[in-house]
Amino acid sequence: MVELNANKAHYVVATVIIVKDGKYLVTKRADWEKAFPGKWTVPGGKLETKDYINKQPDTSAGQWYNVLETLAKREVLEETGLKIKDTKYLTSLTFIRPDGIPTLVISLFADYESGEVILSKDMTDFKWVSLEEVKKYDLIDGIYEEIEILDRHLKGEKIKTWERKS
Repeated sequence: MVELNANKAHYVVATVIIVKDGKYLVTKRADWEKAFPGKWTVPGGKLETKDYINKQPDTSAGQWYNVLETLAKREVLEETGLKIKDTKYLTSLTFIRPDGIPTLVISLFADYESGEVILSKDMTDFKWVSLEEVKKYDLIDGIYEEIEILDRHLKGEKIKTWERKS
């Protein structure tokens, strides 16, 4: 059991399932990563104040809208070199990292807009895969289920939130 680091605030992370020609982009994390080393996942990363602080606030009270969308675009570009569009909410989850920091992950999906995949140093491989093909990869827990939820949605089914398996 991982010990909770009660002195730390939550990390806020956005992940993005990118859709291109009916396939989904998965990337492999470097072996030196603290959380989920060597596992396959989707692009994403932590919210940083630079995602909004240097921009003009959207309200007179100094608040910013669409911060998750900005984070998603930044992280996808940094990790894969791709541009995305039409970002939408899929689901969310929390977990405690191996270093004890609680983490909130907001899972999004977006359409591929442009670019060729050029991986950052944090990623070692990538594949564009179908729902059936992604089963072959050593994914971080929950990634397959999120892709499955999205796949059903794209086929016209209503998106259901995460359902605990009995």
